[in-house]
Parts: sequence; C-alpha cells; structure tokens
Amino acid sequence: MSFAHRLRRTLRTPLGVAAVAAVAVLVLVAVLGPPLAGPAAGRVNTLAIDRGSSAAHLFGTDNLGRDIAARVVVATRLTLELTLLATAVGLAGGLLLGVAPAVLGRRAGRLVTAAVGVLVAFPGLLFVLVLATIFGAGSTGAVLSVGLAMVPPVARLVQNLTASVAGSDYVAAARILGTGRFRIVTRHILPNIAEPVTLFTAQMAANVLVSFSGLSFLGLGVQSPAYDWGRLLNEELNRIYVNPVAALAPGVAVVLTGLVFSLVGEVLAQASGRRAPHPSAEPPAGAAPVAVAPAAPPGTLVRVEDLRVSFPGGRTAVRGVSLAIGAGEAVGLVGESGSGKSLTALALAGLVPHQGEVSAATLRFDGHDMRADPKLGTSLAMVFQDPMASLNPALRVGRQLAEVAEVHLGASRAQAAARAVQRLSAVRIASAARRARQRPHEFSGGMRQRAMIGMGLMGEPKLIIADEPATALDVTVQRQVLDLLAEVRRESGAALLLISHDIAVVAQVCERVVVMYAGLVVEELPVADLAGRAAHPYTRALVGTVPTMTTDRDVALATIPGRPPEPGDRLEGCPFAPRCERARHRCRTAVPVLVDHGGGRRVACWYPVTETAELVQEGTTP
Repeated sequence: MSFAHRLRRTLRTPLGVAAVAAVAVLVLVAVLGPPLAGPAAGRVNTLAIDRGSSAAHLFGTDNLGRDIAARVVVATRLTLELTLLATAVGLAGGLLLGVAPAVLGRRAGRLVTAAVGVLVAFPGLLFVLVLATIFGAGSTGAVLSVGLAMVPPVARLVQNLTASVAGSDYVAAARILGTGRFRIVTRHILPNIAEPVTLFTAQMAANVLVSFSGLSFLGLGVQSPAYDWGRLLNEELNRIYVNPVAALAPGVAVVLTGLVFSLVGEVLAQASGRRAPHPSAEPPAGAAPVAVAPAAPPGTLVRVEDLRVSFPGGRTAVRGVSLAIGAGEAVGLVGESGSGKSLTALALAGLVPHQGEVSAATLRFDGHDMRADPKLGTSLAMVFQDPMASLNPALRVGRQLAEVAEVHLGASRAQAAARAVQRLSAVRIASAARRARQRPHEFSGGMRQRAMIGMGLMGEPKLIIADEPATALDVTVQRQVLDLLAEVRRESGAALLLISHDIAVVAQVCERVVVMYAGLVVEELPVADLAGRAAHPYTRALVGTVPTMTTDRDVALATIPGRPPEPGDRLEGCPFAPRCERARHRCRTAVPVLVDHGGGRRVACWYPVTETAELVQEGTTP
C-alpha cells in the first residue's frame, strides 16, 4: 500500500478531516487576508488611538489607530511565507549534510558526522541568537538564522536513516554494478527515507514558527514597515495590562498555527505507520528463499504464501512463512520463544503492532483477500495468552462480551447482554448471569481464559486463533481449557490455530503441527508422526525435551544447546545449523527450502532424519 493511499485513507478519519479544515482556513486567511483586511490594517485614525475591544475593532486599535485584528490577519501571509522559507532552508541543509557521509569518502564522511554531532549538542535557542547576531536584523537574516539552526537536527535524522539504508544489499549491488554515488543517493536512499523526513519536517515547522516569531519579538526579525505576528506581539506588549486582548491576539495566532502544523504532522505520522500487506512487496535483504504452500485443496479456509513481518532497523521476525488451514481443521504452531509464531498469527488477524511491515504473496481467509481489505468482523476469534491484559479491568465481563454483539452483529443492548450470558454458560462458567456482572479481577485465571473464548464465540467464527491459551495455568485448569477448545471446535465447526512452545499441549488438541524456527517453517507433519517420524532435527529436539511417564527421573532433562538467531541476524545457511549435530558444510552456506517429504509432511532440511537413516559421516560430499 503506497504512502499516498494511506494518506488518503487517513484524511478520511476525524483527525484527517480536522487537519484539512484547519489548513484550508489558514490558507484562505493567508491568501485573502491582505486584499480584504489590508486597507483597515494600514488606515491611520488619530481619533481612535489605543482603543479597547469593541464591535468596530475586535481586538482594539494600536498607537496609530490601526485595527489590530486586521493587522493580525494581514500578517498571516508574511509569517507563513517566512516560516516555510526557513523550514525549507533547514530541510535542504539537513539533507545535504545528512547524505554527505554516503557520498564523500570515509574520512570526509566521519568529519561531517562529527561536525553534525557537535552542532546538535549546542543549545538550539542560543544557536539561533548567535546566527542572528552574525546575519544581522531583518527578514533575510532571521530566515537564515532559524533555517540554519534547524539544519543539525535534520542532518542527524537523515544520517541515521541513510546509514540504515546504505548498508542494505541492494545498495551494495548498485555499487558493484558501477552506479555513481549521486545516483545511489537519489534512486536508492532518498526514496526510502522520504516518509520519516517528511514527518519530521512537518513537526519541525511549528518550532520554526515559534523561533521566527521570537526573533521578531526581540527586534531581530521583520523590520518596520513590514510586520509579522512576532513584531505585532512586541508592539502591543506594553499594553497588556490596559488591553490584554491586543497583546494576546498575535500570540494566540502563533499558538493556533503551531497546532495546525502539529496536526498535519500527526496526520503524516498515522499515514506513515504500519504498512498494509502488498502483493508486490519485495522481500527484505537477507530473506530466506520462498517456500510455497502446496496446492490448496477444496475447503481451504486460510492460505498464506511468503508471509513476512519486519520492523524498522532491518529486523525481520517472520521470513517467508507459507501454510494452509482447512475448514474445521486444528493446526498447531510450535517453536521456541522468538520463533515468530505469535507474529504470524497477528499478521493473519491484521493485528501486527505499530511500525511492523507485513507483506505476502498470498494472504487469503475464507476466499477473502486480506491484503485488499483486512477487516474480518466476527469470522475470526483471537484468544490471547494473558486474558487479564485483554479484558478491561474497569468494565464488567458481561458488558465486554456484549459489546462484540452490539458492534459487529447489530444487536440491541438487551439482546447482546443475553447472548453474553449464554456464551459464558457455553464455556462452562457456572452462574453465568451472576458472573457476567463481575469484573475480571473477580475471575480466576482459568475463568478469565474461558471468558476470552466466550468473547470469541459471540459471533460465529470460522477460525479461532489461540495464542498460548494455557501457559500461565496449572495443569488441571490447562487441561480444562484445552478440552474446552476442542469441544468448541467440534460444536461450531471452526478451524483452530493453536500456538504454543509446548509441543505436548499441541499434540493433545491438533491434527497437524507446523514447526517454526527463526521466523521460518522448518517442518509440517501430522500429530501422529511427532513421536517417531519427525524428519527435522529441531522437531525431534523439541519432542525430546518433553518428559513422559516413562522418563527416567535420575537423568537430566534433554535441552537444546545454544540459542535461536535474532530477528535482525542475516541467515547465511540453515538457521538451526549452529545447534544441530547433523550440520555439515552445506547447512552453513545455503538455506533449505520447505519441500514435500511424503505422507502429508514437509521439511526444510538438507539432511532430514528418516526411519532408517544413519548420520551422515563427517566429510561426506553434500
């Protein structure tokens, strides 16, 4: 989804409408103010000197009898022109210094970076006053002073953004191909940093306005006979105890216009937030090869191909997941903490946190393209790991369930309340009518989790995503919650995606297991094959860490040595290779792709384990 499309969508929100209206009013005042209010602003009337506020003169008159309200309106154009000009100076200078390290040699680039660091550390207001003394009083000197004072913070931002982009593989490839430094900057760097720089510039304009008005107030900015808001504030300050409105009018204009700039910046911030999935989104540098899901059989509810979730700073948490979930099927998503399980589920539900970027070649739910419209209504239910954080502690549980029916099903308040009690009873909460009137802190952990399941059932979900639904519960309650999920699935016919780091929990409920590691799917197999037919060493290691009734209590529990890679790490080979006893040279140099392994299984491993396989001897040619 392009920035222009997200901006148009943001402008249709109440915040966007308010920003457009405020900007329109400001532009109209700046354009029409001088021709309409100019005569009144310049008319000297010795009979009306220093008059107070009246019907004829809204803010009173000055020491020459000129209408102050008209002068404030006329000053709008010059104030905005000089503010925008100073902002342009700051932006241009910041861009030049910011991209300089990427264009200059290493030594010169370090010198520029160090110089910017010193200037950023210098107090901004003092820097403005020093520059104003150098350039002298007047509009030109004030524009240069304020504009140049804004160069260091812009340059520091651009330098940081440029450094993150300049280290990308596609920039390195452009250099190898002989692309010139200037073209690299204009073609590869600037387009990728345009959005945050634009946002920062909009927010910086408010500071420029205040700084410029401050210089004019001190007599270092606009000089007579011209005037801006700062000069008007200076002229009327000595009358603040006689006619406060006259002195406050230009100050209020500065504050309101600064708020308009901030409002525009907020709109740009929302438009520059999380990117919607886009079919043509390119995979990030260092991404794993694409593993395409097998052909979707009839009745497929969810189909995902090449799903990626990344965050600023080059951190990719999901690196190309492909999977399919059939209608009514129970699928388990397992792996260690940080393997990307929860983010994969959040991407399916359109709930990836702010700044996360989601892309997928295919992302369909019940025949609906989630990339075009992520709205799911009540067809998808989400059960989170911590129900206490998901339930509002200030609201009664029944009321929170009822809101789902009111918003999504159009039910009346009474109908929604009755349905909430019914759903609480359906998830085996005793005395449901009484419990519906209680708050979450009055529920036990298991009851809160059941209430969350009941909230998901307020509609008629086709898919239930349960993210670690029993992690914080004791064994007995954990079993009850898992049995409840299985029962709900049987009665409603909904598919279930159960996320857990505990492979034993998944084996109790699901029919098929998808194993994730380092943001990748490394194996997919039926639950019945977990114990003896798992082909990936990581899956076997997970199974081996689960104690059973026959486990020797005198022997230490099995563990997996090492730790998973970080989301920002570049995959040079199989991500599990540093922890795998079967790893060979090929495992450390090439990332395996998820391929069919027979019997409804898929595995991403160069040397998968089979029933009769022996370990490959060291030195064997791959």
